[in-house]
Amino acid sequence: MSQFMPFVLFAFVASITPGPTNMLVLSNSARFGWRAAVPLVLGACASAAAIVLLVGLGLGEIVLRLPGVQQGMAWLGVAWISVLAWKLWRSAGEALDAEASGLRIGAWGGAGLQLINPKTWMMAFAVVGVFTTAEGGVAGYAVYALLFFFVAVPCLAGWAALGRGAVGVLRTASAVRRFNRGMALLLLVSAWSSLLL
Repeated sequence: MSQFMPFVLFAFVASITPGPTNMLVLSNSARFGWRAAVPLVLGACASAAAIVLLVGLGLGEIVLRLPGVQQGMAWLGVAWISVLAWKLWRSAGEALDAEASGLRIGAWGGAGLQLINPKTWMMAFAVVGVFTTAEGGVAGYAVYALLFFFVAVPCLAGWAALGRGAVGVLRTASAVRRFNRGMALLLLVSAWSSLLL
């Protein structure tokens, strides 16, 4: 069990620190409620765990050998996240006690976001490069992928709870508009910093 503790700490830090997925979970939870954020959380965590498994099984090696593909994936991810940020910026400011409308992201959206999220891929490469060995085989990579899933779910659920907690201060349309624009800016910063740093 002690061999997994450094990995659990890594997975916690990778999951809890702000990134595009965290910002979308927070925003969706604040606008649409806790239940609406659950599919997004589960889809994003399952997709991230699957990426860890795929990288371990060899996809990561292929991507690393093709720097053009790696760079293309990073730019595609940042472009898509920028579009999401633009939609969030332009979304109508509605008081959160009203029936919310706008950009609602579910399980498939959360899973798809992870596929193009540069932070997720860099995390998966780190997991495979630092914590796993080829001797563990498929079972070893699967254990790390499952551990990552079980650590990531409560972390993203924490972001959803934070979003729901923001409802108390988002009672007016102008407050919601400012919140949406702040989330859009944080989303842009998190996406572009992962590409430029």
